[in-house]
Amino acid sequence: MKVIYTAHLEFRLKIREILHDLPRKIFKESREHYYDTHTDHRVALSTVMFKNKSREMALTYDKIQNEIHLITVHPVKPYQKHSRLKSGRWRKI
Repeated sequence: MKVIYTAHLEFRLKIREILHDLPRKIFKESREHYYDTHTDHRVALSTVMFKNKSREMALTYDKIQNEIHLITVHPVKPYQKHSRLKSGRWRKI
């Protein structure tokens, strides 16, 4: 499957000072994938080293035919994950 970095993701990587290969790693290694009912995108969650700390990161992506379009990536606080799951915003895929 072909993985595509969107222009938005490239911009976010730059301003958040995230290593270029991290989104691909999150997508491939994540064991948690959700559907976001508010944005109509998929979300992969994985714990990775980010700025010398172990952090849970969310990667937003779309699956279009045989391609994965990576949209954005950002750290997630524990309460954010909990509230999105509890409210039903994120649904397990």
